[in-house]
Formats: sequence, structure tokens, C-alpha cells
Amino acid sequence: MNITQTPEADPADARQAAVLEAAVGVFARYGYRKTSMDEVARAAGVSRQGLYLQFANKEELFRKAVEQSLNSQLSAAVAALSRREDGLERRLIAACDAWSGRFIGSLGSDAADLMCASTSLAGATLARYETQFELAVARAIADSPLNGFCATAGLSPADLARALHATARGFKQRSASREEFIKGMTVAARMFCAPLSQCEGRMPKQTPEGRPKGEGQDGPSQSR
Repeated sequence: MNITQTPEADPADARQAAVLEAAVGVFARYGYRKTSMDEVARAAGVSRQGLYLQFANKEELFRKAVEQSLNSQLSAAVAALSRREDGLERRLIAACDAWSGRFIGSLGSDAADLMCASTSLAGATLARYETQFELAVARAIADSPLNGFCATAGLSPADLARALHATARGFKQRSASREEFIKGMTVAARMFCAPLSQCEGRMPKQTPEGRPKGEGQDGPSQSR
């Protein structure tokens, strides 16, 4: 009997992932310009020399930290979209929160500096992950009844995914807290999914046998 063993994670990879996670927190708090390698080393519990053995400079550390954060956010968003036991509206809200809501309310005063650094130093990585997020949302929409309404309106699931992503970016910029962001995205997702609710409201509720309620085996019941 052959037993397949799951390969163990490389301890070096695990240590680097922990350092990058610590770096994400430091960059979020201080911004790019004010973050020092010493500060990251302290937060990660490693020596300054040990940090430089893994990353040549702050720019490389920042790029890798951004990529790890984006990968984590995308994985969480895809997982939310895959929960078929939830309705599409709930899955879209959870996915947008996982993708865009993580740092809302936790960024320091130099958030603008952090955003500029992300664009200038990791712009290509950011664009690649944004595209993957929109593709994941588009697939979820395409696999739902909302796809039929898209076709009727002359739209594609990708059109809706881009619009929802743009909405999430807007709420991310203006929301003071993650709770406020989720509240705004709930409104947006509900509007996107409104055709599904309208369709369900027009459909007669059915008995377990598949007949509309109020209708017996011999046809509709008559009021007396």
C-alpha cells in the first residue's frame, strides 16, 4: 500500500514568510520612506545582518512583502468566492473585503506614501494580482444566474467584475474603518445582485413535490 506524504514546508521559506509578514505590518504603520531595515528586523525578531542576508535592500524587501500580501489577499478572496453554500451577494462582499479591506483603518499617517511606493516599485505585480482578482470575480458571476442578466443587458461577467472592483477601490479610499467599507460594499453587491432578487420574487414558492404552493394535484385551489 503506497502512502503519499505531504512534503514538509521548507523552514527557510517559513522564516522568510514570517519576516515578510512582519515587514508588511511595519510598512503599513510607517509608510515606505520612514520604514528602516532596523525597524523591520526588530519586528521580525531577527538581526539586521540576518535581514540583509535575505534581502539585498529595502526596495527588494518591500517588493516581496507586497507580493506576499497580495497573494494572501487573493487566496482569501478566491476562497470566499468558492463558498457555494453562500449566495452570490454574500460571496462578492466577502471577496471584496478580503481583497481590499484588510488594511482599512490600520494604515499610518503616511498611507499616501505607501500607495505611491506600491505603484512605483511594485506596479507590475499589483496590476497582475488585480487582474487575477477580477478574473476570479468574473468566474463567480459567470457560474451564477446573474450571467443570464448580463447577456440580456449586453454586458459580460468581466464588465461587472471590473465595475465591482472599481467600486471597492473607491470605498477603500473613503472608508474610515473596515466596518464602513463592508457596509458600502454590501450596498454595492446588493445592487449588482438585484436582478436575482427580483427574479426570485416573481417565482412562485414550491412544495417539496415541485408544485407551486396553493396548488393541489388537481390544479390550483379555488377560494370559496
